[in-house]
Parts: sequence; C-alpha cells; structure tokens
Amino acid sequence: MRSKAADKHQAILDAAVKVFARKGFFQSRVSEIAREAGVADGTIYLYFKNKDDLLISIFAVKMQEIICRFRDAIALENDAASRLRCLVRMHLAGFQSYPELAAVFQVELRQSSRFMREYNKEELRQYLDLIGEILEQGRKEGVFRQDISVGLAKRFVFGTLDELVSTWVLAGMQYDLGSMVDPVLNLLLHGMGRN
Repeated sequence: MRSKAADKHQAILDAAVKVFARKGFFQSRVSEIAREAGVADGTIYLYFKNKDDLLISIFAVKMQEIICRFRDAIALENDAASRLRCLVRMHLAGFQSYPELAAVFQVELRQSSRFMREYNKEELRQYLDLIGEILEQGRKEGVFRQDISVGLAKRFVFGTLDELVSTWVLAGMQYDLGSMVDPVLNLLLHGMGRN
C-alpha cells in the first residue's frame, strides 16, 4: 500500500507532465503544477528542489516504470524476434496512449540544458541495455547476424523508435503510431537478418 507522501509525489509528477505538455517547460509555473496536482505551492518544494528537478524526476520515474513494464512483458515472450516485436509495440503504443508524456520526453526534456548536460541518464542506459539483451539473444538464436555490433544496433533500434515518436509529436499526433509497428519490425529484422 502506498503512503500519502508517495501518492502526493506521484500526483505532482502527473500534474507536471500535463502542465509541461500543455504550456511548455519554460512557460510553466510551479503554482500551475500545484493547482493541477491539488496541492499548495509550497508542497512542490517538499518533494522537488525546483522546476528542473521536477522535469528530470519525470524522466527518471517514468522511465523506471516503462523499463519494469517492458521487462515483465518481454519475459513472457520466448524468442528474440517476439521480444523485439513486443518492445517496439509497447514503445509506440505507450506514447500513443500518453501523448502528454510523449511531448515532455520528445520536446521539453531536450530543451533542458541541465538534463542534456548534467543528468547521467541512467534510465536511458538501462533501456538501451534491455534492447541489447534482445539483440544478443537474437544473435545466439541465429536471427541476427553474428557480426553486428550490439552496441551500435541497440542505438539504431532506439533511435528509430525515438525518431518515430518525435515526428509524431511534431506532426500534431494526428496518426496512429501502432500502424508503424509492422513496417519498423520489417526494417529492423530484415536489415539485421541473416543473408
């Protein structure tokens, strides 16, 4: 059972996602986030140092949630191709179903010099490692070529998904990201498949 403090922390994070997505990080005020969360302005500062800390916390907390969900779902799949399909589907469907988070991740975080320069992005490394595990399994199964660089390939997979979501956000979120799953998998599997 979650504590009231954990519930408040989560409510503030969720409110910040909505406000940052709607107004942009730089135009958003802490008082607007507090109002959206249903807490007093000063309450925000009990949980976060400042607005930058709140933005970085959104990334850290939401990425941890994503990684846990993805690991659980991927564990139910037996082979690397099915695991890759699961990851691609969940990545695209997840942002489709939470467009505010997509806007924060794809636009607002990238405008934060503190995030881009100072934050270690451990969660991003964990996500890349998850992709790398799938690719390594695929090499062992003979699905992917033995000579591919897993380090390069995991960045290729992530970069492809990241660019698809960025383009979707910048295009006004007017089409179904889920429709991209099969074309992306076809490209990834055939581009990395054995001759």
